[in-house]
Amino acid sequence: MEIDHAAHEAEHAIEVVLPFLQLLRADVRITPLVIAWDAWEPARRLGEILARLVGATGEPVLLLASSDLNHYEPAAVSEQKDARALEAVRALNGEQLLERCKREHISMCGRAPAAIVLEAARALGATRAEVVDYRHSGWVSGDNARVVGYAGVVIP
Repeated sequence: MEIDHAAHEAEHAIEVVLPFLQLLRADVRITPLVIAWDAWEPARRLGEILARLVGATGEPVLLLASSDLNHYEPAAVSEQKDARALEAVRALNGEQLLERCKREHISMCGRAPAAIVLEAARALGATRAEVVDYRHSGWVSGDNARVVGYAGVVIP
């Protein structure tokens, strides 16, 4: 699998998430990070650094990673791949998430930000993540030939 730099040139996760944050909290302050690599060691280090920064703020901080799941495969294939990625997410195991995405060809584009947030949450004392909803595009469009998966995950 080769890195597709062009796929990240028009990254839009922040502009998709920001209106929801502003609706819930008009005074929201954000520090956006766009991550275009997926090596575990730098992800682990950044997660630990974020955890230290969050701990030092003395105020509530929301760590949020935005990503869809597997892309453009038949629904049955994507559902299996998405389940494998979400198993690692539930376990707060960012290293396993990155390894599975590479080994099992799961095209989750925000896997590095997700792994970083998982590591930061773990370093802050979290022990699990909960998948609160899972869908794929075929459920809406009726076209199950090439779907994209989506999940909502909360780390209590």
